Amino acid sequence: MKAWLFPTMRGYRRSWLRGDVLAGLATGTVVIPQAMAYATIAGMPAHVGLYTCLLPMAAYALLGGAHALSVSTTSTISVLVASSLAGLSERDPDELMRAAFTLTFLVGVFLLVMRLARLGALVESISPATLTGIRLGVGLTVVASQLPALLGLPADPDAEGFFAELVAVARDLPELSAVTAVVGVSAIVILLVLRRLAPGVPGPLVVAAGIVLVATGIGALAGGLTQSLPPAGGFSQSAVNLRSGARTQLSGLVTVGLALLVALALAPLLADLPQTILAAMVLVAVAGLLDPRELATYAAVDRTELWVALAVAAVGLTGGMLLGVAVGVCLTLLLVIRAVNQPRVRRLESPSAHDEVLPLVLTGDLYTGNAQATYDAALGLMQASTARTVTLDTSALTRVTVPLLNTLRSLREDLAAEGTELVLLDVPDDVLAILRRAPWFVEAEQGGFVG
Repeated sequence: MKAWLFPTMRGYRRSWLRGDVLAGLATGTVVIPQAMAYATIAGMPAHVGLYTCLLPMAAYALLGGAHALSVSTTSTISVLVASSLAGLSERDPDELMRAAFTLTFLVGVFLLVMRLARLGALVESISPATLTGIRLGVGLTVVASQLPALLGLPADPDAEGFFAELVAVARDLPELSAVTAVVGVSAIVILLVLRRLAPGVPGPLVVAAGIVLVATGIGALAGGLTQSLPPAGGFSQSAVNLRSGARTQLSGLVTVGLALLVALALAPLLADLPQTILAAMVLVAVAGLLDPRELATYAAVDRTELWVALAVAAVGLTGGMLLGVAVGVCLTLLLVIRAVNQPRVRRLESPSAHDEVLPLVLTGDLYTGNAQATYDAALGLMQASTARTVTLDTSALTRVTVPLLNTLRSLREDLAAEGTELVLLDVPDDVLAILRRAPWFVEAEQGGFVG
């Protein structure tokens, strides 16, 4: 077996087989109906979501390195696809589908380019608050988009965005179909009860079984097996896979086999899936995105993070999720810049008015962004003290920069003008060797600058 093929199955043990097979089947009962429902969010037929459980999932099973990651489509991906194709909504359905599949192909190209350029770490730098805001915005957007189907209301093609869709639903409420609404709400209740009391029972398949009381047996699968939405690893489906005992990506191949059987056996039914049942599946699936406990944690720990999450969600709901993601990334960068620009100096102890020595410590390296803030903070501490000698512990320094040199020189000269001496303590040997390359530092060292 080549090194790049089936990386999760190296050293496979026979005892893992049962767990992988059961996990693949259990995950399939959740992922397959869920993926078909998510396809409707993107404006695609349900069978397009089913295709995402075939070749994309198989490709990851062959090449992916995460043992229990389940890859199909997700609610976030579906919302982003819908946002990207919003301008094409009035075009021919076939052209819309071709655009969606082209988008899927381009996503793959960009992911490969990012992998080759080793840019994957950029995602890890996005703050949790930003991700919470994105999840909140996606969750509410999905809820609003599914209300017409859930309540049996006509969809308004001109209603774009969370608030526009809510207004359209409120306006059309007199046309509500009582039977459809009862079926949809009942499906939600059944799904929630099964999830709570019998998590091992495939709830989506239970509520979807009703499509046989309404199916006409008309229609067939459209397109080829490559026609799918952009794939991504889903948290909820991966959790099901892991809890069911998955040890390798063999479980993913089992799910692919189950999806293929569904495609072959239920093709005539897919065209007539009740929209209210699909809407119920979607709403229950995205319920995990709307977790108020995350916002409560931010409020209790860091209100700045709370406002970031709310801002990202608000932008996503009003301007679209693509704009929300962009704003979230920008806010993340601002938070990172704010964090690294904090002063890197503090006082070791609180000296009394009679203390003659003020002990300070540098807590990290200095660069252009935090050098001035560190200088101001250190000078403020020194000026607030009556000490005639200031010691600066530099043991935390790992590298020498020009801003560090300039800060040390300015502090020394400003204090000397006031009759106060600055002494550096515990300077690392490698740092000291580089500091000595500056002529002024060598002269200052000879005058007792380094203790």
